[in-house]
Amino acid sequence: MRNAEVHISGSEKRAAGPGRPRSFDEAAALEAAMHVFWQKGFEATSLDDLTKAMGLSRSSFYATFGCKQTLFLRALEHYSKNGIRGLKEVAETAEDDAVDAMMQALSDPKGGPRGCLLVNCITELAPHDDKVAEIGRRHLENIEDLFARAIDPDNPDAVRDRASAYSSLAIGTLALRKAGVPAERIARTLKQARTVLMP
Repeated sequence: MRNAEVHISGSEKRAAGPGRPRSFDEAAALEAAMHVFWQKGFEATSLDDLTKAMGLSRSSFYATFGCKQTLFLRALEHYSKNGIRGLKEVAETAEDDAVDAMMQALSDPKGGPRGCLLVNCITELAPHDDKVAEIGRRHLENIEDLFARAIDPDNPDAVRDRASAYSSLAIGTLALRKAGVPAERIARTLKQARTVLMP
């Protein structure tokens, strides 16, 4: 969900220590790692890929992040946090229809084949990794909550099912995008489905 992301580099500076550069920016390194995982996937990403992108020595990498799996989970949390923050901003700044704005942001018809990092990981890893599955569930629940609050700010619990339908539809179109379905067709699909789901 590219449009809904608000990636930040941050300015968290860590104190110098053994194997750690004085100017080490952990947030920026985490952002760089996230993009490597997003491009290559967890299994295909090597430690060399990560340290090169993050600008770290192996000793700094291990001292800060421990291992590839721990870094990966932190990268997913980072992606989810920024994605939900960005989607909330989309809803709050929509000129007219917040639901439609969020659906467009999530599906991002012109965003290319990379798709959503968390959706990719849910498909690839969640069936075999409980921690990835938990991060994925929380992410999807947060998206559904934003839809529910956009539909009925006063009583979001009353529209949970419709909110779930909207979010599932928007996220589902990512598969169409990854398969190379033209952006215009995805946009038409969203528009038609919206009319079906209207109360």
